Amino acid sequence: QVQLVESGGGLVQAGGSLRVSCAASGRTFSNYAVGWFRRPPGKEREFVAAIVWNSGNKDYADSVRGRFTISGDNAKNTVYLQMNTLEPEDTAIYYCVAARTGLTVPPLSPYDYPYWGQGTQVTVSS
Repeated sequence: QVQLVESGGGLVQAGGSLRVSCAASGRTFSNYAVGWFRRPPGKEREFVAAIVWNSGNKDYADSVRGRFTISGDNAKNTVYLQMNTLEPEDTAIYYCVAARTGLTVPPLSPYDYPYWGQGTQVTVSS
């Protein structure tokens, strides 16, 4: 079992930055894909970004590419999502996800991730 603990959400003005973090409780992310999905108000979950821990390969949604960066810290077993140039459309609950994988590229479907954090709210005001 993998327990994911998120932190770092909050309220920010458009154009600002936030960093959300996700720590694995009791284990490392080795052999896992780890990423972020979000659920905007009234909408379905959508992929944001993910990284395969062993290969370091990353993928991003087109809507955040160039603005968001996903990274990992092996020593802290923590993955980060640095969000820059935030837009009101980025307002959502952000969920950390994880899945054991032998692939070198991260899955993009929420159904491929069995482990989910509790979510952290990110609100971008205009």
